[in-house]
Amino acid sequence: MADRQLSFPEAVIFDMDGTLFQTETLLTVVHDRLFQQLREEGLYTKETPPVEALLSCLGMLLKDIWFRVIPDGTPEVHQRADELMLELELEEIAASRGNLYPYVPETLKALKDKGIKLFVASNGLQDYVEAIALHRTIDKLFDGLYTAGGRSTATKVELVRILLEEHGIKSAWMVGDRSSDVEAGKGNGLEVIGCGYAAFGKPDELEGSDVIITDFRELLDLLPKQG
Repeated sequence: MADRQLSFPEAVIFDMDGTLFQTETLLTVVHDRLFQQLREEGLYTKETPPVEALLSCLGMLLKDIWFRVIPDGTPEVHQRADELMLELELEEIAASRGNLYPYVPETLKALKDKGIKLFVASNGLQDYVEAIALHRTIDKLFDGLYTAGGRSTATKVELVRILLEEHGIKSAWMVGDRSSDVEAGKGNGLEVIGCGYAAFGKPDELEGSDVIITDFRELLDLLPKQG
């Protein structure tokens, strides 16, 4: 916990993967299906990389992920992997594969009931983020779902800046599990809450956060009592 008191936020901005959504519960299946399909199409001939390689890239822009997971892949392979990733993710999400972290819906509702605006800012694709929110029935709690795919932004700092400007937000918390979330918050003058409960990420991933939580419900405890 931070020594200093956090301010009462006008809005809370959440990352999606590793923050609201327990991504490994979806990607384990998607990962295997994706590489099997690439092999069937003659685009990939090696053994399937470990799913941990993909999970370690979460928070990065999709175009950068494949350079890490399939470093020797051609642009054609990377493009097809992009297409398959979204297609398979949407199929599995619609089939109820993939879980939110514990206490996410009720905590979001409690924040909303206090008059706080809620947003998502993700480096993922718009259709993917919207599908999670819709099929996990948390979509009505958000005032906006912002994605790098939907806004063609090069960094999350830029994405969050656009969100704040469009909604006239002056004070907010940025909540996420990756260094890109810390950068996005600090780069826009926000207080940052790091999520230390994700199963992936580097030990120093959340360095610079004002607070690190290990349970999603702790967000409610961080609200100033006078708020």
